[in-house]
Amino acid sequence: MEPRSAKHVDFDPHWLDFASSRWTGSIGRDVGLVELCERCDRVELWADPQPNDQLVLAWLLDVLRPHRHIVAKLKLVQTDVEIGRYRSESSAKWRLPALAVTDDRLELASRAWNAYRAPTPEPCFDLLMQDLSAIPQLRAALIALLEELPGRDTGLGASELRMLDLVADGKTSPQVLSSELNRERGVFDFQEAELILDRLADCPSPVLTGFPAEIEGADDLKARRERLLYSRLSLTDFGQEVSDRELDFSQYNTIHRWWGGTELTNERLWRWDAESRTLVAP
Repeated sequence: MEPRSAKHVDFDPHWLDFASSRWTGSIGRDVGLVELCERCDRVELWADPQPNDQLVLAWLLDVLRPHRHIVAKLKLVQTDVEIGRYRSESSAKWRLPALAVTDDRLELASRAWNAYRAPTPEPCFDLLMQDLSAIPQLRAALIALLEELPGRDTGLGASELRMLDLVADGKTSPQVLSSELNRERGVFDFQEAELILDRLADCPSPVLTGFPAEIEGADDLKARRERLLYSRLSLTDFGQEVSDRELDFSQYNTIHRWWGGTELTNERLWRWDAESRTLVAP
């Protein structure tokens, strides 16, 4: 979020690389977030309700919190729908309440962001016992994020398990699966959804099959694109049993992934009990 510098020579590392010059106008596309806000009379943060967007909101408020002169002109707009699904000309006409970014909202955003970065999920779970109304969509987002921890009975997070259910229902295209997952849960983007599919298919006891031979390298973009477009997935026998909640994926496969700041391994597997909505320590 800093101003453009020599380390931004490649496309994509700067936060405004995807911003059109017609959006930024005379401000340009090389400024940092703080500088852009300083040049504006009023700044509105429009945040979608999806869990990942709520994380971004918490992070942005935490970044801007020390800049009191910017906070004074900040407003927060929370929606119940995904703004990006509407044309900008349409959403610009919406008359949604703009909330002042008060100290209690800033403090809650910082607590949420630091809780997600903690080495265990406990701080995030503890937040659910507190008043989160200062950021209206935060509670639902935290629950959805906690659901991505390995399930108590299956060893798979909610998105991983949903992938299996969708395949069982006949959604066999990886591209369709990624799109459905993003629409339904809003936790992972399309690239992250592809990594989830890799984890489920490329392991000692796979739950999915149907991908062609392994891609030689991560930079083989053409092969990855064709893999997403043309593969047709199906459940393995083991995958069917995991999908039916009869077997535990983590009992047959190596788990090593991150949930926020928590490193999840078979020996240190924090789990989520979906039925009781409780956190289960290793």
